[in-house]
Amino acid sequence: MGNLPKERLITDYPFNCSGVDFSGRFFIKNKGQRKGNLFKVYICIFVFKAVHIELVSDLTSQAFIAALKRFMARRGKCAKLFSDNGKNFVGASNEIKKLLEIVRKPDEKLANYLAAEGIEWKFIPARSPNFGGLWEAAIKSHVNIT
Repeated sequence: MGNLPKERLITDYPFNCSGVDFSGRFFIKNKGQRKGNLFKVYICIFVFKAVHIELVSDLTSQAFIAALKRFMARRGKCAKLFSDNGKNFVGASNEIKKLLEIVRKPDEKLANYLAAEGIEWKFIPARSPNFGGLWEAAIKSHVNIT
């Protein structure tokens, strides 16, 4: 077994370094009909293995950004966020980078502040879910319970 990443060993406030992933859909009753469906977003702490679950209506980048905003409003800002190379995660990362570029041009002080407070987004290698084993195990545990 290899060494743990340094993010797993640093003691800091919870959710400072987290992993995120989507799980499959689940159905809800909407006015007596079973037509509605939602998706679960799992955000897992690296150090304690605690899990925060958010619900989204679809798998778009905008839905994920809204879930990330709700997460940060409730749990605080995370410095590093790890995810797989899903289209919604890559799209959300690109949108955040575009927003930072728009802000960086007119006001350098504000851009420096946002960069200092920003989230460092890291992607695991393509087609290697074993690198995201921490949050994949959390999803597996939750699916077995429900």
